Amino acid sequence: MKLVVLKFGGTSVGTIEKIKKVTDIIIGYKKRKNKVIVVSSAMSGVTNNLIKKSKQISENFLDSEYDVLVSSGEQVACSLIAGRLNHKGFNSRSWLGWQVPILTSGPHTNSRIKIVNKDKLLRFLRQGGIPIITGFQGVNIDERVTTIGRGGSDSSAIMIAKFFRAQRCIIYTDVEGVYTTDPSKLKKAKKIKVISYEEMLEMASLGAKVMQPVSIQDARLNRIDIEVKSTFKKKPGTLITKRKNINKNRIITGISSTQNDAKVTLVGVKDRPGVAASIFKPLSTNSINVDMVVQNISENGKETDLTFTIKAEDLNKTKKIIQENRRINFRKVLFKKGVSKISIIGVGMITTPGVSFRMFQALANKKINIQVISTSEIKISVLINKKDIKKALVTLHKEFKLQK
Repeated sequence: MKLVVLKFGGTSVGTIEKIKKVTDIIIGYKKRKNKVIVVSSAMSGVTNNLIKKSKQISENFLDSEYDVLVSSGEQVACSLIAGRLNHKGFNSRSWLGWQVPILTSGPHTNSRIKIVNKDKLLRFLRQGGIPIITGFQGVNIDERVTTIGRGGSDSSAIMIAKFFRAQRCIIYTDVEGVYTTDPSKLKKAKKIKVISYEEMLEMASLGAKVMQPVSIQDARLNRIDIEVKSTFKKKPGTLITKRKNINKNRIITGISSTQNDAKVTLVGVKDRPGVAASIFKPLSTNSINVDMVVQNISENGKETDLTFTIKAEDLNKTKKIIQENRRINFRKVLFKKGVSKISIIGVGMITTPGVSFRMFQALANKKINIQVISTSEIKISVLINKKDIKKALVTLHKEFKLQK
């Protein structure tokens, strides 16, 4: 008998009617002679509401109590799912992270799962039971409730699939799968049938909201295949799997773009060992995420121009930090808002020459100016004016035939 792990996101369990729909899906797997473990998020909006309450209580709400508070949302959703399954005649019960137990390590609010104890759940499964496990949470060595950060319920499902050696791990959500680009930005976006961990990790890091990067990394490290599919439509989803399972004829898998970036350029920085660290350390300390970085050394080797991108909402804070930084010397600093990043992603570019040229030429043909270029093994990113982002998406989607 196959074991499957089903994970349902907040939008999938957002109302009582949706929870009834979810239980029908679970029953369908059970009737097909599967052993089923279910992992659930909190009902949509509940966690945000709990976070809001913590801020109303204190600006310095303890992380340990924060974990106790926000983990309660999953408890409610799992109880309702189990209750509905029992109503339908199936043996089911909810399990909180500490009851399994799911053992974690690391700081509160951002712990990582280390061990999933299988004994109790295996006995329940052998009795024909359907365990409904709270995602996003566990317990640490001090017997305190912990949470595992954004995308935590996905990570819970992936790690449970690992420890139980499940045949399938299926992430149910409010979209049909992963698309070649954001369907809300481009109507011709097409659902991807199969995508590698690495490609999905790049797309998630660049803003694709189907899954959080940390959960994709967990799947990649543990070699857990994931299927992402819709709770609300009976259609095939997207399989996230090993690179070797990907069709090598496909050059580009998807396109991601950002909406609200800013560019910072330090001109005439006195070049010396450690100067880059002196620039970026205070930004990191102030939780400012630096993305694209380009450095140009002067001909005499004594000066460098350094350009990097940040989120536009961090621009004022970044200006202040740079202008007050006495550890760096530069002739001037330039700031520019109204820029966006667009990236093409695909394992096929590793063995295919000329991909960069095709991207740059396609944009040039549409009079789209490239300000910054950044590359990795399976990604090429360029910074352009924000007003050109829609035109660039259409152009690159057509250039690499992603609509087919």
